Amino acid sequence: MQTGIAQPCVLCGARVRGKLLCAACADDLPHLPAERCPQCALPSPGGLLCGACMKKPPLFEYCEAVYRYAFPLDVLIQHCKYGGAQELAEPFAEALALRLAKRPLPDLIVPMPLHPARLRERGFNQALEIARRLGERLNLPCHHACRRVRATSPQAGLDLKARKRNLRGAFVCDEDLTGKRIALLDDVMTSGSSLNELAKAARRAGAVEVRAWVVARTLEHHR
Repeated sequence: MQTGIAQPCVLCGARVRGKLLCAACADDLPHLPAERCPQCALPSPGGLLCGACMKKPPLFEYCEAVYRYAFPLDVLIQHCKYGGAQELAEPFAEALALRLAKRPLPDLIVPMPLHPARLRERGFNQALEIARRLGERLNLPCHHACRRVRATSPQAGLDLKARKRNLRGAFVCDEDLTGKRIALLDDVMTSGSSLNELAKAARRAGAVEVRAWVVARTLEHHR
């Protein structure tokens, strides 16, 4: 984006240079509570591991998320995902990069893959667009290492058990990840079923550490 050109903020219409969101709208986006479980990013007193993760931990070591999936962020993500606004991947990547600035980094980023039929329908993979931009900011390689091999039904409206059944065997990793520390990237984490199934495939390919990085976390859905 050219920094010298003023354009309207995508939310309020105020003129802003070099950004898609003005500072006020960016500050007003719904951030997650500071005290949250390090593994699933749901609210947890003292920022300790929550009971659900102690009882049945996901296959990724921890989850880093920036926002709550709530208005108006949900509108921005949907506009990017379904409205073809690929440029919104830039502020999402910027927000994640700021959150990760002082964290130890993995060896590479692996975006959540789309099934080829869904990719043809949308024209692009929003997770891959965010991952590419984030990789540039963090100087990390972004590898499209995994594929979605089953065209699953939409997860929305399914309960947790149905979500898990729906995703079983949905992913394969073509790349040898032996000894690699990887970060799986997606736009939104709801139940975590998709990321957990992808983490399973990555571990089968040899990954020794798997993290989850997401732009937003849905708080209304618990495991």
